[in-house]
Amino acid sequence: MQDELLLYDYWRSSAAYRVRIALNLKGLNYQQRSIHLVRAGGEQRQPTYAALNPQQLVPTLLHGELVLTQSMSIIEYLDEVFRATPLLPADPLARAQCRALAQVIGCEIHPLNNLRVLQYLSGPMGADDDQKSDWYQHWLRHGFDAFEALLTRYALTRDYCLGMQPTLADCCLLPQVYNARRFDFDLAPYPLIRQIVQASEQHPAFIQAYPDNQPDANT
Repeated sequence: MQDELLLYDYWRSSAAYRVRIALNLKGLNYQQRSIHLVRAGGEQRQPTYAALNPQQLVPTLLHGELVLTQSMSIIEYLDEVFRATPLLPADPLARAQCRALAQVIGCEIHPLNNLRVLQYLSGPMGADDDQKSDWYQHWLRHGFDAFEALLTRYALTRDYCLGMQPTLADCCLLPQVYNARRFDFDLAPYPLIRQIVQASEQHPAFIQAYPDNQPDANT
C-alpha cells in the first residue's frame, strides 16, 4: 500500500506544476496543501514552512515521514520508488537526452524568470514593467530556441518530447509554456514545441495538473 503523499503546492508555480503532472502520469494518489507565494508577503517564508523547506520554495513533497524538495529531484524519486509508468527512458542515450531537455527548462529558463527574480527586478533593481518583460522574453527566447533545436536534432516521430509517451521533459515543458503564454510570448517559431504542447493538453494527467484546475486557483 502506498504511503501518504502530501504535496505543498501553489497553483501558479511551474515547479509544482511539473510534480503534479508526474504524480498524475504515474497514477499516484496525493493530498495538496497550498502555500500562497504572494499573500501576506509569501506563506513560504513563514517559520513552519521554512523549517520544512529551507529554500522557502514550492514544491515540497512529503512521502510518509520523508521530506523531498526540488521538483526534478522529486520526480526522479517518484520514478525510482513507483516503477509503473516510467518517466525516464530505459535507454541510456534517451535518458540523457530527456534530462538535457528537462534541464534546459529547469536550469536555464526557470531560475532566471521565477517569482523571486521578477520581484527582485521590480524591487531593489528598480526595473519597470517593460524592462521586466524584456528580461523575461529574452530568457524564454534563448531557452526555447535551444529546446526546439534539440528536438530537431533528436528527429523522433513523436507526440511528446522523446516519442509517443510523456517523460520528465514533458513534465517540464508544458508548465514553462503556460508561463510563456502569461507573458504573451510568441510560440509561432517553435513548431515542434507547439506540436508537443497540443498533445499534452489533451492528456488527462496534464489536464488534471493544469493551474486553473487546482483547488487554490485564482486565490
